[in-house]
Amino acid sequence: MSTQADTQGSVTAVYKVSGMSCGHCEGAISGEISKIAGVDSVQASAATGEVTVTSAAPLDEEAVRAAVDEAGFELAGSA
Repeated sequence: MSTQADTQGSVTAVYKVSGMSCGHCEGAISGEISKIAGVDSVQASAATGEVTVTSAAPLDEEAVRAAVDEAGFELAGSA
């Protein structure tokens, strides 16, 4: 689940991800999510357990869930 906001032609969504504990975790998650078509930027924070994604249009949450799973983590819910 995510929180989304539209700003100036882009969408920012914040996702909660469980299991992030270090910079390597942040990089793994960011790398997988950035492969989703339309993603402009990804900012993962192990400290907060949140991943902020900016994209051209709202993302399919199942695509985000699959990317997070591929990185070895779990989408935990709304931020």
